[in-house]
Amino acid sequence: MLSLLLIVVFASRGFALDNGLALTPPMGWMHWQRFRCLIDCDAYPDECISENLFKTMADKMAEEGYLGAGYDHLIIDDCWMGEHRDAQGRLQPNSTRFPSGIKALSDYVHSKGLKFGIYSDYGTKTCAGYPGSHGHLETDAQTFADWGVDYLKLDGCYADLDDLEPGYIQMGKYLNQTGRPIVYSCSWPAYQEPKGIKPNYTALRDTCNLWRNWDDIDDTWSNVTNILKWFSENQDRIAEFSGPGHWNDPDMLIIGNFGLSYEQSKAQMALWAIMAAPLIMSVDLRTIEPKFRDILLNREVIKINQDALGIQGRLITTIKKIDVWTKPILPNEGAPSYAVGFLSNRVDGYPYRLNVTLAQLGINQAEKYKIQDVFDPMTREVSQNETIFVRVKPTGVVLLTATPILDKQK
Repeated sequence: MLSLLLIVVFASRGFALDNGLALTPPMGWMHWQRFRCLIDCDAYPDECISENLFKTMADKMAEEGYLGAGYDHLIIDDCWMGEHRDAQGRLQPNSTRFPSGIKALSDYVHSKGLKFGIYSDYGTKTCAGYPGSHGHLETDAQTFADWGVDYLKLDGCYADLDDLEPGYIQMGKYLNQTGRPIVYSCSWPAYQEPKGIKPNYTALRDTCNLWRNWDDIDDTWSNVTNILKWFSENQDRIAEFSGPGHWNDPDMLIIGNFGLSYEQSKAQMALWAIMAAPLIMSVDLRTIEPKFRDILLNREVIKINQDALGIQGRLITTIKKIDVWTKPILPNEGAPSYAVGFLSNRVDGYPYRLNVTLAQLGINQAEKYKIQDVFDPMTREVSQNETIFVRVKPTGVVLLTATPILDKQK
């Protein structure tokens, strides 16, 4: 039954590329949100963008359960490059901060069982002012393949807006021509949407494995909620293009940094899971507190995110300032299961009680369901019309799964 269902889903949606990658949302670690463009290794030897930082994070990912939980990509963002290309026109790393070269770093990451990701920019320069890929797409694609790159994030600073779509499409073709499977993360919607330009999401789905839709995430709860607001307001326009091999990307997880409380961190994790968003951490894995680490490693939340159906969840209603999001998930044997997220926008200082029935939320394909609380283990059986209640903490979340209980005799 499951194999047949997956065939139907994949056949109806199609794969994004001919690379067969990212059939579930990519997971990994990226340096940008936590470490930005910190390149002063004299003042900040343990935090600067260098091969030592990435080797250390690769060690942590392999040794402390992140790889085992599915976070299998280590991705370099901006500021790894030297100021100039070499005599053959190839990108080069900063020789002081990456003395062993990118191929050696890639080999080290692979030796840990991880995949290796890197950053470039379609424009004439990267966002931080390093050499861009414009005019060098084929050379850069082959260089990345030669280095053993498994994931490319291609940014869009210093690029002509009218040239973004054809340029990204061309880079995708060059990546495929290398013969190396490389997950392709595009950014062209993030430069068009804020200017009121509606991207060609059909082209995105056919070109990229994932794409940044909107503004960069910053280390604040208000930024997280602004991103969620944009995604919910545009869900009817963009959700249909997300699925196995091609994903809408609301940007990195900022859990374990400075801006989110414990409850807000659970909320980001839960909503990113429901939206089938890539789970790309950006945190110092050496200093993260255990309670935040546990959120990132929560297998039940990850299971919702990595569900093979690959359906992007949606905001379906708001009740008394509590947003209710649902996402169909497996198992689906006669009636679909769901993940249900209750996200509080309330600030009144106590866990607010919300009474609701599953039928009110459109979960009515079976007479009875098993309800499981993901973060606060609790399981009970309810009918679709039975009133249940959740208590949602201010700016917090309650995440449930609802699995149909079917009469096997029928």
